[in-house]
Amino acid sequence: MKTKLHVLSLQNKAKQKSCDPLFFRLSIDADKKKLNQLLDEVHDVEVFDEILGQVEEFVKSQNPKNVFSKNELTELAIKHIAKTPYEEYGVWVYYPWLNKLVHLLDEKEFVTVRTNRNQYKITPQEAALLSTKKVGIIGLSVGQSIALTIAMERTCGELRIADFDILELSNLNRIRTGIPNLGIGKTIVVAREIAEIDPFLKVICFHDGITEDNIDYFISAGGKLNVLVDVCDDLTVKILCRQKAKGYGVPVLMDTSDKGMIDVERFDLEPNRPIFHGLIDHLDVSKIKEAKTNEEKVPYLLPMVGIETISSRLKASMMEIAQTITTWPQLASSVVLGGGLGADVCRRILLDQFHDSGRYFVDAEELIADKTKENTLQSDINLNPSISNEEMVNQILNFNSTEIEGQLDLSKETIADIVNAATRAPSGANGQGWKWKYDNKNLYLFYDRIYLSSVLDCNCTTSIVGLGSATENLVLKAHSMNLEVLTEHPPIDIDSILIAVFKFFDKPNEKISSRLEPHVCDELESEIFNRFTNRSIGPRVKIERKKLEDLRTLAQTIPGADLIIIDDEKKLDRIMEITAKMDQYRIMHPKGHQDFRLEIQWTPEQVQQNRFGIDLINTVDLTLSEKVGWHIASQWPVVNLLNKWDLGNGLGRIQRKCIAGASAVGIITMPKFSQNDFYQGGRALERLWLGATKEKISVHPASISTLMFNTFEFGNKEIFPPKMREEIEKMRNEFYDIFSIDLNVGVVLFLRFCIAKDPKGKSIRFPIEYVLSFGK
Repeated sequence: MKTKLHVLSLQNKAKQKSCDPLFFRLSIDADKKKLNQLLDEVHDVEVFDEILGQVEEFVKSQNPKNVFSKNELTELAIKHIAKTPYEEYGVWVYYPWLNKLVHLLDEKEFVTVRTNRNQYKITPQEAALLSTKKVGIIGLSVGQSIALTIAMERTCGELRIADFDILELSNLNRIRTGIPNLGIGKTIVVAREIAEIDPFLKVICFHDGITEDNIDYFISAGGKLNVLVDVCDDLTVKILCRQKAKGYGVPVLMDTSDKGMIDVERFDLEPNRPIFHGLIDHLDVSKIKEAKTNEEKVPYLLPMVGIETISSRLKASMMEIAQTITTWPQLASSVVLGGGLGADVCRRILLDQFHDSGRYFVDAEELIADKTKENTLQSDINLNPSISNEEMVNQILNFNSTEIEGQLDLSKETIADIVNAATRAPSGANGQGWKWKYDNKNLYLFYDRIYLSSVLDCNCTTSIVGLGSATENLVLKAHSMNLEVLTEHPPIDIDSILIAVFKFFDKPNEKISSRLEPHVCDELESEIFNRFTNRSIGPRVKIERKKLEDLRTLAQTIPGADLIIIDDEKKLDRIMEITAKMDQYRIMHPKGHQDFRLEIQWTPEQVQQNRFGIDLINTVDLTLSEKVGWHIASQWPVVNLLNKWDLGNGLGRIQRKCIAGASAVGIITMPKFSQNDFYQGGRALERLWLGATKEKISVHPASISTLMFNTFEFGNKEIFPPKMREEIEKMRNEFYDIFSIDLNVGVVLFLRFCIAKDPKGKSIRFPIEYVLSFGK
């Protein structure tokens, strides 16, 4: 049974499409009859008759030199009305949606009085010209503010407004209207508000929005538009309206309600100008209609909004879409500012006072801001290697390695081949913190501190893992050349520069046979140049447990080393959340963020120039929207906002995807947390990785979590803020519990094992001549 409230609601909805006021000039008999009929049929009509005050204003506007008393002004107003019956003067305007009848000056006098305060910012001649102009607005969230401002200024004589959507409660943070309008079409709401400001201004509504079927009519019917304002969300319509506007020679204006950005494309003056300033020329715009998901829309959306120029708060908010919010935010202050700016630019285009195309910003936060700037934190990453030839020579002299009987003096070509293989080893962030020098039959390995991260490289252990891996490759390569290798090690500690000395022999020497590198897994040498980090992400594929155990056996060939493997799905889910949170914390830590920003090579040009770090384009499996997210996350002001808001869960998204697609994960452990142990751990890492490569198993050190745990446990935990420190301790304890290890164990790296497609490319290395030198 329908309630009385329900019936009344249905009756009200029937009236919701009304947006045209009715005019009654009582000096015309037919109008008088119609008004009387309306008053008979419609009950409780509210009548507002302030015509005398309006006439007083008109009289005053026509006599600017005179100062009238209130009584004098009233007498002049009555005289102005003269013999016309009071009720017949002007026009009566009925607003059906308000059920209100208002007595107004007729159009000419009404416009004169209503726009009187425009002069001479808009001259009478300019006002007359503007009254002949036509403006079209597509999209009535931001567009509502522009439409109302244009109407208030009377910037044009005709407004065409288009939007298919209805007003929703969430619109009311930026659309100036009342809650009784909820559920009503936005075109109707805007047309009504304009009519309540100026019932004589011509407004044409396109209630179904803009489509391919009506865009030509919108632009050209009844006379071509003079300016088209695009503030809609539909990418197809944004492109379509520009294509059509360009064909008709109509300028296009766009407001983004962020940083006061106004975009202008003068197709009227530049008929060959590419749409969106040529920023989407590389895209096939005919396929935009096929873009359904955010991922498919991103290539078109980014140049439209200008990802590099949007505000930090909007960028930070974009990181939270599909995490804590559903879409990007807009503020009333920005929308109202855009309304003013949009109307101003429209007026100046219409008056031939502004002619350029481009993007323009009126950023209140930049223009009205504190003079003090935030301190910029410096990264620990040293992009200029620190070790000099003089230091290497001093280290050689201090170590004083003696020649051994039968030791070979290898050619430069042979040494270069051996070192080339060694440099194909993995290193933290592809830091390649090694330098090599061949002198007096000895090949010296030095630690070049190109990568020092206080967050991820506790006491240089992460870097030293890479030196251990390089050593393993060197030995395997030498063995493949029928060379025996004797390795000498000074004690390795946090201050070490010289890491190892290698001596070569062509056959075993009985006196030193026990000191030579054993031939444990020489068959793996063939995989040195095939090995790479595979960050590709795909579905989880089960790997035979025996193959995983074989990798553990390879790791265990290094004394003290172990590989603890987990492929249980429930445990993997727990590990996924822990490691994703740690990835998030790394980026949200000031020093960690600086390291992240500098270790990523963001463009192909950076990759070729620096030959260092992680190649974002070719070695990281990201969707386009995820790459955009990384670019946004590289900006500390954006991440710092997420810190302040206690948000940022999306920063762990990629790690979640990585573990969700992992067949198994594992940690390489050594008995102790020490530089010597991690050097040996690096050798174990390379052995198992080469073994995995041989079995077509992909390996990815997704180790942010364990490296931060090392810093927390064995380094300076005070570098982490108190709240983060508390969370890290909880996650570390849970992580270690899953792997059933003690806190004092040296966790070298955390690895992801999977079956995945090959990446587009491999990390490139420094040229051999950059890392290898020869003595006299």
